[in-house]
Amino acid sequence: MKPVETFLVIILSIGAFQGIVYGFIMFRNSVTNKTANRFLATILLFFSYRLIVEILKLFGVGFNDFWYHILLEFNWIYGALIYFFVKAYVTPKFKLNLKKDWIHFLPVIIEFVWSNFIKTQNFYWDGTRDSLSWLGYWGYVAWMQYPTMFVVCGALIIFYSYKAQRLLNPNKTNSYIFFEKTKWIKRVLLVLRFYSALLIIIVFTDLLFFDYAFNGFYDYPLFIGMALITYWLGIEGFQRRNTEVIKERMIISDKEQQILESISKSLKALMEDEKLFKDPDLGLLSLSKELNVKSYQTTRCLNIIFGKKFNDYINEYRIAELKTLLQDSGNQKFTLLSLAFEVGFNSKASFNRAVKKLTGKSPSSLKPNQ
Repeated sequence: MKPVETFLVIILSIGAFQGIVYGFIMFRNSVTNKTANRFLATILLFFSYRLIVEILKLFGVGFNDFWYHILLEFNWIYGALIYFFVKAYVTPKFKLNLKKDWIHFLPVIIEFVWSNFIKTQNFYWDGTRDSLSWLGYWGYVAWMQYPTMFVVCGALIIFYSYKAQRLLNPNKTNSYIFFEKTKWIKRVLLVLRFYSALLIIIVFTDLLFFDYAFNGFYDYPLFIGMALITYWLGIEGFQRRNTEVIKERMIISDKEQQILESISKSLKALMEDEKLFKDPDLGLLSLSKELNVKSYQTTRCLNIIFGKKFNDYINEYRIAELKTLLQDSGNQKFTLLSLAFEVGFNSKASFNRAVKKLTGKSPSSLKPNQ
């Protein structure tokens, strides 16, 4: 095996292993967002399966052997799974309705049937065109000599990612989405669209200028990208598997939405630029005065835009700042409590409660290498 192929095997194996591990964890151990996490787990497992197929091909498995008929394509299922993952994530008590939703899985059914049909043509092929039926011959040409599989796969991901992103827009249903908590999903959708568009461009370039050779110079980077996406998606999903992003029966007007989003920008500026959280006497009233709004508006902004209570929102900034201070070797001479006071905590008890609530660990765990 060439060094490049060895490197590729390692990268693809890491991505596949990550996808399988996180996929099984999220499928079995989800508490919040159970249905959404199972869709995400299924995406990871299908991605991992595709990477494993490519790894086996690098070892010469799956070309003209028994495994050629076993290792089937399921590339056209990704788009639908991405859409239902997002829909389940932002829809309370979502359940898949097969009578209505089966149409979204029609592409992968077609792909499965088509792939099996094409692979069975090997039993009739004797080296001549006449040994195959008209459908068998042209089906083989469309499937194997043109980038049909990859173009349709990329197009489906692009279509369903846009469809999924519309679910994250402000709505007027009986639930409200905490938009700050869905930014990671928007990043995922953007990366998947970019990857799919790149896939389509590469295979068309290969078809038009290189007779669809699809050599390693083109397909290796694509599958490395897929491995990296699988690895990243597993980490993102695992870290946020129990994050609540929706709240039922909270409907606001478009006008109030704009007001609250404006307040949220000012609020973030006060926290991140002026570090107002360091004020140990900071309260809801004093913060609202700094924002030049009513206290109830601040509360609604925190609840609706950020999905957090006042104390939790402020203490998250304090803990993050404390972690930054602890990374500085010059602060090793200071005690943990003195640094906690430095970032705005006004008592040992409130500091301990906040850390335990927001991290689930003891304050000492905040120290590096703990």
